[in-house]
Amino acid sequence: MKVAVFRKEHFNAAHRLHNPQWDDETNEKVFGKCNNPNYHGHNYELIVKLSGETDPRTGYVYDMKKLSTLIKDHVLTKFDHKNLNLDTEYFKELNPTAENIAVVIYNILREKIDSALDLKITLYETERNYVEYPI
Repeated sequence: MKVAVFRKEHFNAAHRLHNPQWDDETNEKVFGKCNNPNYHGHNYELIVKLSGETDPRTGYVYDMKKLSTLIKDHVLTKFDHKNLNLDTEYFKELNPTAENIAVVIYNILREKIDSALDLKITLYETERNYVEYPI
């Protein structure tokens, strides 16, 4: 019996979308307000989906308390109330787009969760804009 479980979390973070290989005019044209040199912030909604077979001993796909702790310890403590460009190692060289943030979160959690379970990250940057990884 394959079942999906979801954990929803929230974090606030600032970032700047910028390609250092481009001049200011090109960055402004491509990224617009998101290229503000003083950064800008979002209230991100994160949904972590795990799917797999239920454990016949517990009835769980994954212990949700354990998943909550995993996300808090390895994602939220690193991203919440941070400037992603300046305060995290993940985005020193990687543009912190919603797409890249979702992939980074996936990679962080994938290392910690049994590969028998499917993992999907959904990240809302705004109420109307969100990304999923993998698709």
